[in-house]
Amino acid sequence: MDSWSVTLPLAAGAYLAGSIPFGLLIARLARGIDVRRHGSGNIGTANVLRTAGRGPAAATLLADALKGLLPVLAGRALDLPLYALLLIALAGIIGHNWSLFLRGKGGKGIATSLGATLALAPLAAFIGLAVWAVVIVASRYASLASLMMIASLPPALALMGYPQAYWLFGVALLALALYRHRANIERLIGGTELKISIGFGGHAD
Repeated sequence: MDSWSVTLPLAAGAYLAGSIPFGLLIARLARGIDVRRHGSGNIGTANVLRTAGRGPAAATLLADALKGLLPVLAGRALDLPLYALLLIALAGIIGHNWSLFLRGKGGKGIATSLGATLALAPLAAFIGLAVWAVVIVASRYASLASLMMIASLPPALALMGYPQAYWLFGVALLALALYRHRANIERLIGGTELKISIGFGGHAD
């Protein structure tokens, strides 16, 4: 069977799965709020944390990560080639960032990128998580921690000896993250970016 006949439907499914706005749905079910109208207005984990609390945020993180993880694992189970796995991974992340169900709006793709990387290169994903943890504790800026986590992936993949396609994939993830965080970067530079609490309550400063 031609691998494209499997890859394209799976990539389309990954895009549709990625498009599901779990943060919006979970916060609405748990707290009856629309996270797009509170905090930063984003549908991702950090804004769910600051507007709906720890439980909904944890559920959002898990659901968004699984959107990246499961389609790639399905591709691996079908023994698809690397180019197909990378295409499927990117489709899920693009679905999250530009959701079909939100008319082209969406999140910033960090948890979904982490899930996809976990399926492709688990050790690199754990290195990224360690970077995220250090930066979030030191700065309490979720956006900065997210960007530093994604920025750690290309060098981690290269230094661990993964083929060029892997670390080019990491570069693509970084480019997407920088583009989606451009307003956050402006606020970080201007000193107006929201912080998150790493203590009890999950509120923003």
